[in-house]
Amino acid sequence: MMNSVTNTTPPTFNVRTNEPMSRHSTWRVGGVATQYFQPADLEELQQFLAEVPEREPLLWMGLGSNLLVRDGGFHGTVINLVDALGAMTHLDDGHFRIEAGVTCARAARATARQGYSGLEFWIGIPGTCGGALAMNAGAHGQETWDLVREVETIDRHGKLRTRDRQDFDIGYRRAYLPAEEWFVAGRFVLSPLSADLCETRMRQMLERRSATQPIGRPSCGSVFRNPAGDHAGHLIEAAGLKGYRIGGCQVADKHANFIITEPGTTAGDIEALIEHVRSVVRQQFDVDLRPEVCIVGDRKSEAGEHG
Repeated sequence: MMNSVTNTTPPTFNVRTNEPMSRHSTWRVGGVATQYFQPADLEELQQFLAEVPEREPLLWMGLGSNLLVRDGGFHGTVINLVDALGAMTHLDDGHFRIEAGVTCARAARATARQGYSGLEFWIGIPGTCGGALAMNAGAHGQETWDLVREVETIDRHGKLRTRDRQDFDIGYRRAYLPAEEWFVAGRFVLSPLSADLCETRMRQMLERRSATQPIGRPSCGSVFRNPAGDHAGHLIEAAGLKGYRIGGCQVADKHANFIITEPGTTAGDIEALIEHVRSVVRQQFDVDLRPEVCIVGDRKSEAGEHG
């Protein structure tokens, strides 16, 4: 366990102000963040958190595939871990430490090349290890936390902790953290399997993904969680919503649980389409679809209230 870093001199951080979040969202939309910080490493992240005011809103992100920042922007600090926490370590036989900024696809390929199976289903998940831990990301009948032995977290003061599974409320598309802590790394237990077999599994998963999902179009991946006993995409399609459009975005024809965008789309368009889909499915099937995507920030009409 490490304590918060004590600074002898005030550090200088590379913080960007009024950063357009459309640059960091796979939907390519979103207002500006008041501050945007991409630390160089874990030590700098600890130092930064030790300096951030207690009441400053923090938004942690990776590749931006599960994120919708409203057009009025996020009035706080965005912390992006992709380049800062990108290490992977093979600790011992089948045990891997993967930092939060490592992309899921990279982790899947790297562990497979070393002859270990378990993370192949990550190959098609457009996010990072940190996001996969927070959302208990899953595909092909597998979930991230099935493989987790323990995790490392950081709080808003820069203090690091190692936590067991028992410290979390883990379920479908959720792994609730203790208040004001975020993932730094996960320690995963994988099974020996030939690299060739792992590669074959990943190739088959990617082929299935390409055949069933609108790859190559701006999207966030799956928009809604699957309700118990059904699939969100099936309900949306049955409601006749494939191809339904608001502004520059539409329900994908190839997979109804995807929303794809065109240039000129606003975050407001996407949020309105999400709510329309929820309303229609609720009316027709009495099912309340819950979004997987994290929606944050102010609507455009609210932006001026912050002066």
